[in-house]
Amino acid sequence: MNFFVENWTLIAAALVSGGLLAWPKITGAAAGGVSATEAVRLMNHEKAVVIDVCEPAEYAAGHVQGARNVPLATVDGSKDLPGNKALPLIVVCASGMRSQRAVSTLRKLGYEQAQSLNGGLKAWREANLPIGTGNR
Repeated sequence: MNFFVENWTLIAAALVSGGLLAWPKITGAAAGGVSATEAVRLMNHEKAVVIDVCEPAEYAAGHVQGARNVPLATVDGSKDLPGNKALPLIVVCASGMRSQRAVSTLRKLGYEQAQSLNGGLKAWREANLPIGTGNR
């Protein structure tokens, strides 16, 4: 007990430090999104399909290499979505805001493994991952 009393500042610093380290994981899990690193793992090991919900001009300017362009307004009735609803979907937009709305729609359509890329294309670029340009 004496140890805790004498070293309370070190214990408090350790708890705060641990909380700050865990914060990104906690907030990412709450948002239901994945990091760029986790997205790559899903693509390589679980055959995840990347869906870019940006408008065609944004998509042509830069997108995750291999992503399918399904603009947010067309997600509900798109034929470009995979037929296998059990596949993981990684939904991407410029910053991650539109993709979260798209994930909600996709889950209603039966794609239970749809997840947003946290930080969107911006986070993908910051991780120095491959970017495609042009249409298809």
